[in-house]
Amino acid sequence: MKIMAVNAGSSSLKFQLLEMPSEDVIASGLVERIGYYNAVFTLKMNGEKVSITQEILNHKEAVHLVTKGLIDHKIISSLDDIVGVGHRVVQGGEIFKNSAVINDKVIEQIKSLSDLAPLHNPANITGIEAFRKDLPDVPQIAVFDTTFHQTMTEDAFLYAAPYEWYQQYGVRKYGFHGTSHQFVSERAAVLLDNKKAKIIICHLGNGASLCAVDSGKSVDTSMGLTPLEGIPMGTRSGNIDPTVLMLISDKENKSYAEVLDDLNKRSGFLGVSGISNDSRDILREMENGNHRARLAHEIQVKRIADYIGSYYVYMGGLDAIIFTAGIGENESRVREAILNAVKVLGIEIDQEENQKRGERMITTKNSKVKAFIIPTNEEVMIAREVMRLK
Repeated sequence: MKIMAVNAGSSSLKFQLLEMPSEDVIASGLVERIGYYNAVFTLKMNGEKVSITQEILNHKEAVHLVTKGLIDHKIISSLDDIVGVGHRVVQGGEIFKNSAVINDKVIEQIKSLSDLAPLHNPANITGIEAFRKDLPDVPQIAVFDTTFHQTMTEDAFLYAAPYEWYQQYGVRKYGFHGTSHQFVSERAAVLLDNKKAKIIICHLGNGASLCAVDSGKSVDTSMGLTPLEGIPMGTRSGNIDPTVLMLISDKENKSYAEVLDDLNKRSGFLGVSGISNDSRDILREMENGNHRARLAHEIQVKRIADYIGSYYVYMGGLDAIIFTAGIGENESRVREAILNAVKVLGIEIDQEENQKRGERMITTKNSKVKAFIIPTNEEVMIAREVMRLK
């Protein structure tokens, strides 16, 4: 049966059509620049790629273009072939402890959480509503980035701030990349042949987060109320003294919102290096002797090592460290730097395996803590949730 996995942004719509339960990708695609005259729709199927540029004014038109494209290219014979649609939703707050079958009440609940994710939840809702109109009789499932982390206990998710902030406004750590962390942790348990394994997942991309998983459950994660908390990323600062906002606001005559925008969009690799938010550019410039590029790299590695050490202590041990996402899966030098930073845990890198890509163990048999590359697949995780709930 065919399941659609959807990730809607404010001006984009990314999707995969999967055959379930085999989990084979039938087709995938992306609609970019929604709302503009030069929007681009790209469809990939059977090793081919088709791309068209045209005016796409809203998500409703984008969804219709996607479904029509699937029929025109004979990927499906009719819309009746699609038996379920799963939607990535960034913020589920404390309302959603699990994925949910979408109805009018669920949509209102997602809208009520928009204060916690003002850039993401409204866009996710737009995608949901567009698909509900185009496929009114097909079950639609909301899969939240935050639900995997709902197993954290209060000592892990609460801030040491006035408790009333949590009671009245939901100020707490929620964590993100949950769909990825769940997929990877389930696969790691299989590779380790241990459902009770203690693992730390390093989801490293332009956005990056760590997650401590004990017996298949998230017990702590680096991102917080928003994705800004945690380790430095492509353009995000990660953890920083909040007083910095007041200082820079005063010195540069900026509003708090403008300084916060700097911390989200002009910090991390980009802010420290002054070159790029892309890890590949940072590593290349490091080789050319660029001090600030090396500094950007070393700051991130140090912060990642800090989290790994704290999670090791918090869980009372560690069986494996997992690398996933764009940087985690593809940058051997980053993996090596991180593992060397925590080698005190008894980690011994297999240099030959670490140079390769794809799912594999990258530590020696003598290593007390194992390390793996496990490619993530959030779309498959979404499709699995649709199968479970539809």
